[in-house]
Amino acid sequence: MALTGELDLDAALRRIVLTCRSDLHRYRAVVLASRQPEGIHQTRVALRRLRAAIGLFRDVVDDPKLRGIASEAGWLADECGPARDLHVFLTDVIPEAPRRISRVGTRLAAARLTRARRALGGNRFAQFDRNVERFILSPSSSGGEPLKDFAARALDAHHAKVRRRGRNLSRLEAADLHRLRIAVKKLRYAATFLLPVFEPTATTTYVDATESLQNALGIMNDRTVGAKVLADISKASRPSDRARRPCKRLGKHLKDSGRHDRRNLKQAWRAFKKAGPFWRGAS
Repeated sequence: MALTGELDLDAALRRIVLTCRSDLHRYRAVVLASRQPEGIHQTRVALRRLRAAIGLFRDVVDDPKLRGIASEAGWLADECGPARDLHVFLTDVIPEAPRRISRVGTRLAAARLTRARRALGGNRFAQFDRNVERFILSPSSSGGEPLKDFAARALDAHHAKVRRRGRNLSRLEAADLHRLRIAVKKLRYAATFLLPVFEPTATTTYVDATESLQNALGIMNDRTVGAKVLADISKASRPSDRARRPCKRLGKHLKDSGRHDRRNLKQAWRAFKKAGPFWRGAS
């Protein structure tokens, strides 16, 4: 069911969580039944969207189950992370990796997929899912602040945080860029959740610009994570793989390939600043 500005905040969060749970079930089934990389990636996205939704409403919806749900969603996302990171490394960061590295990576990918499947198919997931269902079905409070008023205030706060984090963009170091990426991700999820509240006056221009900025930051982060994945591949290699020397060469390549990423990030930042926040002035 779509969100409307007249909903109370409890009911709004339950509708968002219901959507996140549906997405999680859909892509979890893919992970458990196949090796399609989209399954592990979208499962992780669904878990992170669930956590973002809970964080967005954390100060206005008081339910003791939410903290535990968010914590377990974080654990599940972490269990799926290594499989996703390895796939991104082999297909996006180094799409034409030497055969010696690809061979070790493929072997390591099987172990990481097994780890993700164990988490998604185990008793801990089942208990987590029951808790999510209980929250969705439990009675919500009525009255209080309408969603539309809360939405504008929350989006303003997230937007301001991104602008602060992105100040002096060209001089930001890796840790600062990581914090900016997290802030942008939370803003994008919040904007996506709340966009329907402002229609028909709202447009997707702002959401698209935020997504592009997140993608630009994500590419840079994937290179940083790629260096760690490369170290894992080197460690997992056997003497017969003869992969350690190619790993060293690729490590140097990763360090030297950030200039193009920086240019793309600057373009995405300019587009983001140009896009007008859709919630301001909406009736």
